[in-house]
Amino acid sequence: MRCLCTRSVCILALGLAGCTGGEAVLADKPPRTGVTFSPDQGGLAVDDSPLRVDFGRAPEGVIAALDRELGPGRALTLDGCGAGISRQVAWGDLVLTFSENRFVGWRQAARSAGQICGALV
Repeated sequence: MRCLCTRSVCILALGLAGCTGGEAVLADKPPRTGVTFSPDQGGLAVDDSPLRVDFGRAPEGVIAALDRELGPGRALTLDGCGAGISRQVAWGDLVLTFSENRFVGWRQAARSAGQICGALV
């Protein structure tokens, strides 16, 4: 089938989803499995990889990455949180804390780093 679009529109369409007779086909990416994170003093190391999720990263990117790899996180209340913490999200026993714009801490079992909410249990 021939693509009937202006050059710039066709280039844009090809770059985004391909020119397929007017229907864009977008495939959802399936969740990846098998990736594990190791909390450390700088944030989270990605096991068997040079990649990291360091403190200071934007909450949206950190949460999206963990949701993709570990499944949806669950939002926790802000009970016991300091003034700078605006969100905490848990994936199993791993709890990450965030300010409005940054990943600021984690806790897991009796370990923690950065800014966290409440006492460790």
